[in-house]
Amino acid sequence: MKAVVYTQPGLPINDPQSLVDSELPTPSPGPRDLLIEVKAIAVNPVDTKIRASRGGDQPQVLGWDAVGVVREVGAQVTLFQPGDEVFYAGAIDRPGSYSEFHLVDERIVGHKPRSLDYASAAALPLTSITAWELLFDRLGIEQHGGQGQRLLVIGASGGVGSILVQLARTLTQLTVIGTASRPQTQAWVKELGAHHVIDHASSIPLQLQALGQNPVDYVISLTHTDTYLPQLVEVLRPQGKLALIDDPAQLDVMPLKRKSLSLHWELMFTRSLYRTEDMIKQHQLLEQVSTLIDQGVLKSTLGEHFGAINAENLKRAHALIESGKARGKIVLEGF
Repeated sequence: MKAVVYTQPGLPINDPQSLVDSELPTPSPGPRDLLIEVKAIAVNPVDTKIRASRGGDQPQVLGWDAVGVVREVGAQVTLFQPGDEVFYAGAIDRPGSYSEFHLVDERIVGHKPRSLDYASAAALPLTSITAWELLFDRLGIEQHGGQGQRLLVIGASGGVGSILVQLARTLTQLTVIGTASRPQTQAWVKELGAHHVIDHASSIPLQLQALGQNPVDYVISLTHTDTYLPQLVEVLRPQGKLALIDDPAQLDVMPLKRKSLSLHWELMFTRSLYRTEDMIKQHQLLEQVSTLIDQGVLKSTLGEHFGAINAENLKRAHALIESGKARGKIVLEGF
């Protein structure tokens, strides 16, 4: 099968060997696995982070966002059958989806939204899982709850922020405040449903105060949390909640103590990494996201389509991700 691989971690993306086109054996499904014929993929920051850090004796395959068609099922599979169109984010401890065929556990897979094409659907799984778990699992916000409360989303124009703003606006009664630093990304966040959009390059407390939205009850920080932390502590109400997904080299949490603030870290791969008892919740939430898409409640967060799945186009996608200037999701389609 065709695949895009790397062998040496840490190479700059403009190095000819950073990602290369290759041929690999087609894998066979385990008991609860689906063998997926991959139709489209999306590129995420985790792809660039793993490329920078993970090595091995064998070629490494990245990619944790895919849409495809089930071609084979394992002996214990009950949720899907051959021919089903599916979408999923996969597991970080298994080979990724930059390949023509891909194995994934059925418990972290959902049926693709019928109303979307492959590319538009590929933009959704990883970020939808992350955003859903942030809101409803980590912060404990109830669906249709949050009346009179405020949520501040730092970095709301990226992949996770783009779906998070929609989920918070449509499935809760929270007042949603997103941050973005450029006119085009600010317009994007507003279009997705944020009640207010502010610029994280300027004083967050002063802007919230000017809007009459200070303090906030919840903050979800999606980028540069260590940089913004003093301002986030300032704007959170006593006993408020802070959640994050990024990887600060250091994070001094002592300032949270005075206000009894709680800290919540989200990694959407935790359930698959540890095969938790509630691992099937990712299947269930993807099914709900698919339904909400088909009902017109949510929309795809596809930002840019970079063409076919090959090393050249994936290098361009990685470079844009690493620049920090991506809006929505970058998608590639077909081999």
